[in-house]
Amino acid sequence: MDLDFRIVLKEVDESYPDNLAPEEIAVYIAQKKAAAFDETIGDEVVLTADTIVSIDGHILGKPETEDHAVEMLKMLSGKTHQVVTGVCLFYKHQYHSFYDVSDVTFREMSDEEITHYVNQYKPMDKAGSYGIQEWVGVTGIVKINGSYTNVVGLPTEKLYQALHRLTKF
Repeated sequence: MDLDFRIVLKEVDESYPDNLAPEEIAVYIAQKKAAAFDETIGDEVVLTADTIVSIDGHILGKPETEDHAVEMLKMLSGKTHQVVTGVCLFYKHQYHSFYDVSDVTFREMSDEEITHYVNQYKPMDKAGSYGIQEWVGVTGIVKINGSYTNVVGLPTEKLYQALHRLTKF
């Protein structure tokens, strides 16, 4: 997007209340991440985001173990799920949040394929245990309805418009 930026990492508790819908969870966590910068930022724009996967009423965050990653991918195999990314722009001590939702359909994958992916790509830092830009995305995803960049983890199309409205760059 031709924007100057820097990456600043902060540890944030990513827990959330049980009564939230998937869209609310993603925005809630993105806002918690932005709040970690409340005392340290001047007139800069802080961008935080959180991505979750939702299928059949289950929220899939990041896997805790490789077995958990395999379990998640088996849940996704042969089905359509939703990828929800919440984004928070923290600017001049105000929070501006939005979310995007994409439907992603996996073909039926064998246990061997799932195990291969988990062993080779170690998707322990990815919601739903997969990265669309990796092997499983190239070989297993048959359909996307919505934003590809949202599934990667940041809906850049919506982000660009939100930044433009906020800062008039």
